[in-house]
Amino acid sequence: MAQVRWTPQASEDLESIAQFIAKDSTYYVRLFVVDVFRAVERLSSFPKSGRIVPEMHVPSIRELLLGNYRIVYRLKGNLVELLTVYHGARLLDPSKLE
Repeated sequence: MAQVRWTPQASEDLESIAQFIAKDSTYYVRLFVVDVFRAVERLSSFPKSGRIVPEMHVPSIRELLLGNYRIVYRLKGNLVELLTVYHGARLLDPSKLE
């Protein structure tokens, strides 16, 4: 079983997205955040379940797709390191993956 760790960047990204959604609906923001945590939780058992990030072509950089959002993470041995969460319509900023 892999250990899952959130980077400060990924935590800040999720918080920003949640604040944006909450402007319209506190109900849907709760659903979204719960869905994100459930998806991330599965990574502890299935760390390679996400696809390789197409822009990167690096097997250790993977992502889960959740609706319109991408949850990008890095595999480091028995560690799943969440790097960023962002809207799929935006371009991937490689600086957020460091």
